[in-house]
Amino acid sequence: MVAISTENMASTDRNLEKQPEERLSITPRQKADYQERFEQVLRGVPEYLDNPNLDLIRKAYDFAHEAHITHFRRSGEPYITHCIETAYILTELRMDVESICSGLLHDVVEDAEVSVEEIRENFGDEIALLVDGVTKISELKFQSQAQKQAENFRKMIFSMAQDLRVIMIKFADRLHNMRTLEHLPEKKAMRIALETRDVYAPLAHRFGIARLKWELEDLSLKALDPEAYYDLAKKVAGRRVEREQYIEKVASPIRAELAKHKIQSEIKGRAKSLYSIYRKMQKRGKPFEEIYDLLAVRIVVQKVDECYFALGVVHTLFTPVHDRFKDYIATPKLNMYQSLHTTVIGPEGKMIEIQIRTEEMNRIAEIGIAAHWKYKEGKQKEDELDRYSAWLREMVDWQKDTMEPEEYLDILKTDLFLSEVFIFTPKGDLYKLPIGATPVDFAFAIHTDVGVHCIGAKVNGRIVPLNTQLKSGDSVEILTSANQRPHQDWLSFVQTSKAKSKIKRLLKEARQQDAMRLGEEILNKGLKRYNIKRTKDAMRDLLQQLEQDNLEQLFVDLGEGALPFQRIVEILAPEKLQTKSDDKKENLFERFVTKARGSAKGIRVQGMDQLLIRFAQCCHPVPGDAIVGFITQGRGIVVHRRDCVNALKLMETPEKIIDVAWDVDGAGSFMVQLRMVSEMRKDFLRDVTESLSADGTDIMRIDSKADNSLIHTHLIIEVKDLSHLRKIMRRLYNIRGVISVERDSGNENSLRDPSN
Repeated sequence: MVAISTENMASTDRNLEKQPEERLSITPRQKADYQERFEQVLRGVPEYLDNPNLDLIRKAYDFAHEAHITHFRRSGEPYITHCIETAYILTELRMDVESICSGLLHDVVEDAEVSVEEIRENFGDEIALLVDGVTKISELKFQSQAQKQAENFRKMIFSMAQDLRVIMIKFADRLHNMRTLEHLPEKKAMRIALETRDVYAPLAHRFGIARLKWELEDLSLKALDPEAYYDLAKKVAGRRVEREQYIEKVASPIRAELAKHKIQSEIKGRAKSLYSIYRKMQKRGKPFEEIYDLLAVRIVVQKVDECYFALGVVHTLFTPVHDRFKDYIATPKLNMYQSLHTTVIGPEGKMIEIQIRTEEMNRIAEIGIAAHWKYKEGKQKEDELDRYSAWLREMVDWQKDTMEPEEYLDILKTDLFLSEVFIFTPKGDLYKLPIGATPVDFAFAIHTDVGVHCIGAKVNGRIVPLNTQLKSGDSVEILTSANQRPHQDWLSFVQTSKAKSKIKRLLKEARQQDAMRLGEEILNKGLKRYNIKRTKDAMRDLLQQLEQDNLEQLFVDLGEGALPFQRIVEILAPEKLQTKSDDKKENLFERFVTKARGSAKGIRVQGMDQLLIRFAQCCHPVPGDAIVGFITQGRGIVVHRRDCVNALKLMETPEKIIDVAWDVDGAGSFMVQLRMVSEMRKDFLRDVTESLSADGTDIMRIDSKADNSLIHTHLIIEVKDLSHLRKIMRRLYNIRGVISVERDSGNENSLRDPSN
């Protein structure tokens, strides 16, 4: 998938819709055309709403017409045509009067210098809220292009959460812009098409508005790859007669059989969208002529039980394709979609997809969330619509934890492209998760605390690794431990935005706690070294000078290296610094080299050897790991892995850092500590020791402890290098019942899947 454009979304739409004012005037022909189109809007609303307030719509039209009287689009059309087309699309989506009025007014605040207060005075709070939600935020200043777009999407998500009609108006606005994209310069059109394909089309899918999604995708393809678009359009149109004849061959016997049982049905066929055909060709690497599943037949009946009867008829007449049946009636999609899907071998041996649904299901499939609109005729309860849009409320919740714009956009794109699997708890409760979801995603879906303390999982009664991908119908039991905390490597396989955001937040909090402890230690030892007393008055003065609110934040800044300890001495006892003259200073490295000559094995230090060296016990580096050395008083050089959290802390004193490199001849050995989690079973430790012995690996120490039907095992073994270590971890990982094998280190940087 191509990355979402980092161009400001607000300016993108505005540049499309409004060119600089010129000496243009509306021709009589143009006025007649858009007035007729507005009359079509007025005629369309009573077709689905009882007693609509058409006078309010006329008032909104007059207001917008006056506001945009001097504005023209790049095509040369009066700008009001875009407002009317937006309103017309909203009538096709069967939206309420307030939405249609807001569609007419959606750009007057930004482009015509009309205030939201004026909208409120003329049309009330409800329409003012909708117009304000749609209005772009171009006046805000951001630090980066990514921040610009992130803030736009944040505003869009929050606006939708406040009133979901905002996104419906945005859909209509964007669809008409895409229909007139050819009037823009190619570069700008490509940028808008990418954003439409990567954000608006997936959003339309999440809201269940199928026909909007298809058109947005097809129009995006037209802009991004016009040659492929027109070639496919020509080929699909060229087969129209052949396609209709074939569909009738399928539909005729089904229609006759249903009629025998007095079941009223409507059977139609269609070719799949150009973009979906294009994706199939790209994914399978085949030309159009070799893509056979291009047709879909839809059977619409009156009742739910007739859907299942029709399914039986279809499977009696045609051979069903194994594993190509889906029941979205019993388990609807998150976007409210319901239907039976089956693929059969039709006439001439061709595969064809058949969808079976009721009239109500068909209406929902076409216009999605609008079919359940809570404002329409007062028939829908608010909590019913909220239930269908639970994913949106979750997005609002997790984005509060996501601070970096690039990270936010990445999670947003992931969340928009979700497809569902249906997972059950042992008690039978149903949860919907994205395809590729793991037990950790399921644990966080149940409750944040369950996710935080998740240590293992049973899928259909069998313990599995935490990175196992779940399938629809799986029954999952989460195993927890009070001592368990999220691991950094969980982020490499979790799929849901909730799990990702919570894990990142908890890891960040853990790092801050570590930084706080380290910072306090730095402060206490530093004050002792300079013989400065830590009194309440001294700390109060220090916080005041540094403009800090509390000591905890000061500790964090010290621990993270944002605040050098030298600055604290400058504030509390500047005279102490003056006593250390430059001529008495000695290069720390030179002093250390003179004193710490010893016997090193496997490490070369800045081109020299024979230095006193030891490996850090927190991370146990082995040849192949990226490493860094630190000079310590009295203990020589300590070598850490570069990703060790303790190494990151030590880097706050760069004068102690020293370049080190591996210098091994293949004959040495290095100790590594591993930790394993496995299912409790007989002879497990025997299998572990036999596996290691078969590889000639020496075990220096082994400890095991049982907890909640699991065995926690800690191993210290000797390895030759990183490649040897990974080989051992793979062997251990393949032992029956093993859930995870990790390097036991101070930085929680573990390997859940040793094959990676």
